[in-house]
Amino acid sequence: MKQKPRVKRDHKQNGLKHRSDAGPGKAKGHHESDANHDHVKPIGRSKADKKHVDLPALLTDKSLLRKMARKEVNSGAITPDYKLDKDLVIGLLNESLATELVCTLRYKRHYYVANRIKGRYVAAEFAQHAIEELAHADLIAERIMQLGGTPDFNPVGLAERSHAEYFEGTDLQDMIRENLVAERIAIESYRAFAQFLGEADPTTRRMIESILAMEEEHANELTDLMED
Repeated sequence: MKQKPRVKRDHKQNGLKHRSDAGPGKAKGHHESDANHDHVKPIGRSKADKKHVDLPALLTDKSLLRKMARKEVNSGAITPDYKLDKDLVIGLLNESLATELVCTLRYKRHYYVANRIKGRYVAAEFAQHAIEELAHADLIAERIMQLGGTPDFNPVGLAERSHAEYFEGTDLQDMIRENLVAERIAIESYRAFAQFLGEADPTTRRMIESILAMEEEHANELTDLMED
């Protein structure tokens, strides 16, 4: 809201024109009142009252910021202030990647099998989940690359690297249940992963949290299918 400019009062306009016989005492008193009014301090906190805020050195020292950015420039997005063990984070991400790939394959198989046994509504849900799990795998693989690692798509050992299991199944209820179990495994592992990352790697944490939210949605949808 804009503050209205202070308007200087005009005594003539307000019918307060000084009379010549007002006397020196009255005139003096009036001028003293005006003088006091002019020296009234504005209401508000003084500089001394304001709390002192300690800013990080990189926000106040531009030369230091530029120097740090040039240091180990080939590391790309990983700057010297990255506090986690990068190789450990990449290893955990590759396990998450394997989990998403196994879930994609499981949902794909269940989609085709469910279609064959006339579970078309359930099959459509499996197909959508497969698409979303593969999208998660792409997000994770991209983040691994940003951290300077290599995403592990090797099918050898894929099931061992994955948190969730690959369950084939031939019965609709069994497939729904096993997919729900896998989603619950993913939820627990991603929640723990996000807590581990904390504020040390907010970019990876936010990505994991977004995947976690989708896995929770999948779990709710599968629960609804079990109740139908």
